[in-house]
Amino acid sequence: MKRSQLEHYLKQHLKPELFDDYCPNGLQIEGREEIKKILFSVSATRESCEHAAKINACALIVHHGVFWKFHGTRTLTGPFAKRLFPLIKNDINLMGYHLPLDAHGEVGNAAALAMLLGISHLSPFGFYKGVATGIMGELSESLSAHKFKKLMEEKLKHNVLYSNPLETSGVIKKVGIITGGANSEWREAARLGLDAYITGEMSEHDYHESRESGIHMFAGGHHATEKFGIMALMKKIQLDFPELDCTYLDSENPA
Repeated sequence: MKRSQLEHYLKQHLKPELFDDYCPNGLQIEGREEIKKILFSVSATRESCEHAAKINACALIVHHGVFWKFHGTRTLTGPFAKRLFPLIKNDINLMGYHLPLDAHGEVGNAAALAMLLGISHLSPFGFYKGVATGIMGELSESLSAHKFKKLMEEKLKHNVLYSNPLETSGVIKKVGIITGGANSEWREAARLGLDAYITGEMSEHDYHESRESGIHMFAGGHHATEKFGIMALMKKIQLDFPELDCTYLDSENPA
């Protein structure tokens, strides 16, 4: 397929224009026009860029791209240059989708993680500048916090940080999810009367404040909670375009 066709397909499905994001969504580095092989990964790192070149991919599609407002203007030198040169030298397209891939109700990070954990009756949750970036729903049966933490660790294959509320029944049924670095959004989960909140990271003060507010907070790792959206997107593209060769690259990231 043509690069422009892939761009149009992703724009139609992920609707990046709805989000006021911290980064550009869509094509970040322009490469070859013909797309035959695509590598998918959580982040555009030196590892994933070099692997894209190694397997002769035509495009690298990620959740975390390479241009962020908090970095400001960056020169193409040093480690940043070494990260990007494999893509530029080998005419490989880089496409990144941040909040649009967090939020999507079918292939989004939160929705994919919810389905993996057996959470259903999903609805939008965690609005950022008017647009939901997460999902909330219910477990088919109530679980103790211990069992739910164990379930998360089994599915994520990653250690889970947990803040045990000071005043609670200890039973979890209603859950809100925003993957990645949404540390403080447990407040919205508490406001809505949810039993638990799942994200990727937990700060020192959020640990204390969430448990004092009576909500179970689980942090399963930024990378670990954001693998499933990009994998779900890959599966959807494979179904819709079986002629494309699609591969996923994981990385070891303890954060």
